[in-house]
Amino acid sequence: MLKVNNIEVVYNDVILVLKGISLEVPDGSVVALLGANGAGKTTTLKAISGILDSENGELEDGQIEFMGKPIHRLDPDKIVKIGITMVPEGRRVFEDLNVIENIMIGAHTRPDRRQVKRDIEMIFGYFPVLAGRKNQLAIFLSGGEQQMLVIGRALISNPKLMMLDEPSLGLAPILVKEIFGMLRVINDKQNTGILLVEQNARVALNFAKYGYIMENGKIVLDGPTDLLIENEDVKEFYLGVTDEMEKKSYAEVKHYKRRKRWLS
Repeated sequence: MLKVNNIEVVYNDVILVLKGISLEVPDGSVVALLGANGAGKTTTLKAISGILDSENGELEDGQIEFMGKPIHRLDPDKIVKIGITMVPEGRRVFEDLNVIENIMIGAHTRPDRRQVKRDIEMIFGYFPVLAGRKNQLAIFLSGGEQQMLVIGRALISNPKLMMLDEPSLGLAPILVKEIFGMLRVINDKQNTGILLVEQNARVALNFAKYGYIMENGKIVLDGPTDLLIENEDVKEFYLGVTDEMEKKSYAEVKHYKRRKRWLS
């Protein structure tokens, strides 16, 4: 469904942030993109969404395809219309609008208003707590409720692919479990593909079917998540587990055993 082929992204004409990223999201699949802060994960999502220009970023090389057609020169609204939506980091709700109004903003590209109303009820079925607060201003929702709201706002655009940037950030474990459980239901029921950026590697690898690991603007490792979970480097640097079960300081790590990913 989505193919990102060897893209390079530069900010302010001088800072090379992505250095030849390639990844794929098959139709209806769940793919995780992992890495430390500054690895380039969010920039990858912004490149796919077409919003690099807003931050003085530019796609200098490579190609992005969706459903077999190039999209890397399309405007963001056109990318939403063809079926890609993004849930940004930080639960960026419109604080002075209520729940219904926030959701309706996500439907601005849809002409079928009658179906939109039915889809709102579908979203309330996924997140019943929002139904009880549909006339409440978003600023008064809890962090978990705001996260549900931005996912609902993304869903109302009827996406084929939903990209989520750090959905577990700042949430209690019980809320993380609830939200990822509902994302699983959405993926199963609607066959909505998911590209997940997440620093909680354990949650991401248990949720996704395939994973990519980024460092310094490059993919250093990828594979099915059941294999990544058993990889010694992933265990040590992302899951905090070593063969000796010793606690290690990341500051003491001098070298990272990088894997070369051969691109076709």
